[in-house]
Amino acid sequence: MAVRRRALPIAAVVAIALLGAGCGRDDSGDRSAAPESAAAEAGPFFGECGSVTDAEVAEAVGVPGFAGVVRNSVGCEWQTSPVQDKNAPHFSFSWYRGSPIGRERAGSELIGRPAADIEIGGRSGFESALSSRLCELGVQFGDDFVHWSIAYGKSDPTADPCAAARHLAELTVARGE
Repeated sequence: MAVRRRALPIAAVVAIALLGAGCGRDDSGDRSAAPESAAAEAGPFFGECGSVTDAEVAEAVGVPGFAGVVRNSVGCEWQTSPVQDKNAPHFSFSWYRGSPIGRERAGSELIGRPAADIEIGGRSGFESALSSRLCELGVQFGDDFVHWSIAYGKSDPTADPCAAARHLAELTVARGE
């Protein structure tokens, strides 16, 4: 029993020593080489739904009305079906704060939607299309980006989805504060 009592304190001392070793000072005492945390470069403020109205979305996508519009703190989705139906036309805006646009672009490419470089309002971004029924577009703002998705589902497109996405992105970029 005496062996067990000693094993616990020895294990605790070893664990504390190992934890302390990772937190030690640099032997040189030179703190000037210590890395500083990088400050995030925040982009502009975008109003609700990318500062774009429901009527502007309807006009851009060629759909006269929506059965549902979802609004939350990061974006909006316009639906032509009263229930969320990915086979029906649906269109969305998302605003990503402190998130890399490259991850969104890579995700599009991974699922078979090659991305092309674009520029809107002097800002770089990407456009990714799948046939004439779907287009995604992202525009970079420092460490933030905005994203428009135009999807006609299985319905016949009423507008070129990339032209619609580009038009809506141009409105959003121009209206950013």
